[in-house]
Amino acid sequence: MNEITGKVENGRILINLSGRIDSGNAADIEHEIMEIAQSAPADPVEIDAQELEYVSSAGLRILLRVKKAHADMTIRNVNSEVYEILDMTGFTQMMNVEKAYRMVSVDGCEVIGQGANGTIYRIDQDNVVKVYNNADALEDIQHEREVARLALVLGIPTAISYDVVRVGDSYGSVFELLNARSFSKILAQEPDQLDWCVREYVDLLKKIHSTEVPDGDLPDMRQTAISWAEFMKEYLPAAEGDKLFKLISAIPRDDHMIHGDYHTKNLELTGDEVLLIDMDTLAVGHPVFELGSMYNAFIGFSEYDHSIVKNFLGFDLETAKVFWRKTLQRYLDTTDEERIKKIEDKARIVGYTRLIRRSIRRGGLEDSEKKAEIDLWTSNLIELLHQIDSLVFTVREIEVDALKDNLNTVTQCVESTLESADCPMKLQMQILLAVEEIFVNIANYAYEPGTGKAQMRIDVVDQDEQGGPQGKTVTITFKDQGMKYNPLAKEDPDVTLPAVKRKVGGLGVFLVKNIMDDVQYEYVNNSNILTMIKHF
Repeated sequence: MNEITGKVENGRILINLSGRIDSGNAADIEHEIMEIAQSAPADPVEIDAQELEYVSSAGLRILLRVKKAHADMTIRNVNSEVYEILDMTGFTQMMNVEKAYRMVSVDGCEVIGQGANGTIYRIDQDNVVKVYNNADALEDIQHEREVARLALVLGIPTAISYDVVRVGDSYGSVFELLNARSFSKILAQEPDQLDWCVREYVDLLKKIHSTEVPDGDLPDMRQTAISWAEFMKEYLPAAEGDKLFKLISAIPRDDHMIHGDYHTKNLELTGDEVLLIDMDTLAVGHPVFELGSMYNAFIGFSEYDHSIVKNFLGFDLETAKVFWRKTLQRYLDTTDEERIKKIEDKARIVGYTRLIRRSIRRGGLEDSEKKAEIDLWTSNLIELLHQIDSLVFTVREIEVDALKDNLNTVTQCVESTLESADCPMKLQMQILLAVEEIFVNIANYAYEPGTGKAQMRIDVVDQDEQGGPQGKTVTITFKDQGMKYNPLAKEDPDVTLPAVKRKVGGLGVFLVKNIMDDVQYEYVNNSNILTMIKHF
């Protein structure tokens, strides 16, 4: 049975087609369609073809004439047989044609993941579906598919959606995740696996953050965060609002990948492979943006109401705190609590900014409980703003036993950092020579006759992005807790003497002082700290 209904609603001409359109009924159907369309000749046309079973060339001619009369035309809910005809004849290139989507129910299904934009349900042993919060999510689905493919090409293990479905009034993406278990479930059910989870979690995070993304392929999180800071000016005292804006604006652009919603519900163990899911928040930016989001997931959201993390991630706040602390230690390659706290505080500034803005935009100031939560976060944020003068940090910090056998580990860290900063090869060789001299000095003498730890941190800053002259500055800092010793206090050797009058040794520190642009020493908190600076 052929039935055509239509109406004009909200500036659109809505037409429903059903049955068959062929040469026998095409003229009558065209007359009915044109009569409906002529009631609003300037409006776009949307044709719902959910019940259209067949269309011949005569029917295609009708659709073409409607398209010519209304340039903005969409055909929705097209079954596979009709879609094939439209695609074969080029109609899918001439107009927007959307396939019909099969219906999937998630009633009673297990929730295995949850992110900012949707919830992931297991619909059977092999498959999961991500249901989007946005009811009109087709563009979101297309975006997530594109960024997931990009991530996979760049070496990040993830699942690619193979189908789009309707779930209630929204849409969903279907993925194959055979017998997968989230890290949240592993931590909740097997607490003895916490250290394993931390190791896998951080190793994948480092892989993500070391992945450089072609310019323009992903959103820039820095620009998004600047808009957060602009929003916050209205809700902070003037001085603190201005400082927050300056701190976030001073974070340099970074083309390395960040996930944007990296928590234990978004890592899935399938077989012996760890997969990252919920890829719609993928972006580029400095790691501080990632750590701010991670802090929120494990601690920030639950600072006022400690039950939130249990409801969200499936384990209690104490477990979340331990996981977060161990994650920072492994990510930063250090057990130095002072450094860990400094970077955690930088992350908290970003995290609180995001939390406060999110709650205010959701009406939090009108709810007494939510307002108390906002007040707590705001108080913490203001306190941190009085202490922190930069949100920038580098993850290029390692802690090793002060042994010459570990020299290669130290120089590899420096070399990879200098290469990624496009440091000229000649300068790389000079800097590596200085690094070797200082580390070997610590290994030979700092803890004699015992042993101890040595920490090395390397930072590279674009001077023009920090308001300075054009170029870059590399800063390398060595720290040890050995006996107090200032190598710079040693008198320089007289390099003009002939060989017979020269003493053997003593040239290492001399070389360092001549190779580097600045070398400084200080003794703080029972630690020797030597800092070397080179401009290029």
